[in-house]
Amino acid sequence: MSLSRRTLLLGAGLALAGCTPRKVDAPAELVLATGPDGAVFREVGGALAEALAEQLPGTKIIPLPTAASVENLRLLKSGGAQLALSSLDPIDEPEKVRAVGRLYDSFMQIAVPKASPIEKFRDLAGKRISLGPIGSGTEFTGTRMLNHFGVSTVAERMAHAVASRRVAEGSLDAMLALTGIPTPAITDLHGKVRLIDIPDEATEFSDTFRGPYIPATIPAKTYEALQSNKTFAVPNLLLAHETLSADVVEVVTRTVFTETARIVEGHPEAARINVRTGIATGNVPLHDGAARWFRSVKR
Repeated sequence: MSLSRRTLLLGAGLALAGCTPRKVDAPAELVLATGPDGAVFREVGGALAEALAEQLPGTKIIPLPTAASVENLRLLKSGGAQLALSSLDPIDEPEKVRAVGRLYDSFMQIAVPKASPIEKFRDLAGKRISLGPIGSGTEFTGTRMLNHFGVSTVAERMAHAVASRRVAEGSLDAMLALTGIPTPAITDLHGKVRLIDIPDEATEFSDTFRGPYIPATIPAKTYEALQSNKTFAVPNLLLAHETLSADVVEVVTRTVFTETARIVEGHPEAARINVRTGIATGNVPLHDGAARWFRSVKR
């Protein structure tokens, strides 16, 4: 079900602020699959769960820590979660999966010790690196990158917070993190690492795998003492199981796009959540409840 962006009311949040939503027959419990320690998914998911708890007072909202995108998709499809955060690229077949909306973008960040000789992506060959947790979007996208460019590494899987500490202390040569900016795993290191530029790889990657990847730049001063970084970005979606009630998903959608300030408090990147880009969900169709809400704010 597609919707024209021109049908969306830019002031949707204000327009709906005074509306009294109808009573919703919500389930006793909703599990929201989030992400690992040190990742933006964990923080945004937790804030969203708090906002939903107020909008669905009869429902227990459980923000579930996970490895992130790939595990979240598995949980959603198996019924282990009813809502989940995921980057767009692992969603090849959106069976049982529907989009609540596009949120913000994750950026591929490759961090190395500040004094490391690693300057380019291909310099990772033979190095000890972290590909994020097993089942994460970082693992999926990072593995796809390494295979595509023929770079062989000694790869480990761990949470970004753990990986960043090991990079800073020198027991890892590099870490890959596909997450929002700024991510706590890098911010908390206070300039002990730097990010390597991958402009050529970003362009080739986006040309080869058309759709989810966008060449992008992490602005200067996103992290203290770090320069701007040329990389690529991937859209992040909030997903729902296709069988979740349209009435419930409508409430979830309304909450995401009208309680944005609260959900993104303290996290600048998530402030990109807005109704104008919310329907840009790639190959994942909108849930009927989400489509209903977006239609309700059209001109």
